[in-house]
Amino acid sequence: MKKTWKDHISMSARYILMLFICLIALLPFYVLMFVAFNDKSRPLSAGVFSLPDFTFDNIITAWNSGGMASAIANSVIITVCGLVVVVILGASAGYAIARFPNKFHKAIFTMFLCCMMVPGIINTIPLYVIMRDINGINKLWSMILLLSANRLPFCIFLYTSFVQAMSPDIEHAAIIDGCTPFSAFWRITFLLMKPINSTVIITSCIGFWNNYNQAVFFLQRRSVYTIPLAMATFYREFTTEWNLVAAAAFMGALPIIIVFLSLQKYFIKGLAEGAVKG
Repeated sequence: MKKTWKDHISMSARYILMLFICLIALLPFYVLMFVAFNDKSRPLSAGVFSLPDFTFDNIITAWNSGGMASAIANSVIITVCGLVVVVILGASAGYAIARFPNKFHKAIFTMFLCCMMVPGIINTIPLYVIMRDINGINKLWSMILLLSANRLPFCIFLYTSFVQAMSPDIEHAAIIDGCTPFSAFWRITFLLMKPINSTVIITSCIGFWNNYNQAVFFLQRRSVYTIPLAMATFYREFTTEWNLVAAAAFMGALPIIIVFLSLQKYFIKGLAEGAVKG
């Protein structure tokens, strides 16, 4: 059917609206880069919508003075290890709850749903007592376990819903061919869970990388600071040095932006594909 002039106007208006929304979303990040790569002598209000000076002095100073190297390394360790924990345990628990329904599994699933409703800040004092008793203060392994435990209820909910919508026929065929339910899960079902795995990885990665509420209580030594803690300390030391603060913020945000841009196609694909149905 031939498009009328009204259709062209409507399509143009939608493109203009989408472009406007994209510009609004990118504007704060552009301003951050503009300030981070500008010379200190250049006023912040001078030509915000022009090109920056492209100097790396602020990046170098923030890297050396803010302990960004160790902070990024600590954040990477916590994030990667935490992702391994939530994906393996979340997928296993979600599969067991979805494929082997009984009263016990339903009670466990209900308990996980209730845990999602409890704000994490409420558990700070009892968690601190537990961390102190197990010698977990200022230890990366304790933060990995803590953040993974906080994230697992939501991940199990996602995995359970995804597996419930999947057809079990392929698993049954694998079991008939000689696989155990355990091997059928890891060899067949887990490979078909790539869309939900991508969703869990992206959402959990952002939560682990940006965590501040728990890290500020349990990581008190500077040697175990993560990105949010290092940036908070750096901001207190260089409150008026906006170029240095922006440079530190840019370095802290860049790794997670790269991860998101690398995995976004899998995330969108997972949303588009939905579940595997028979």
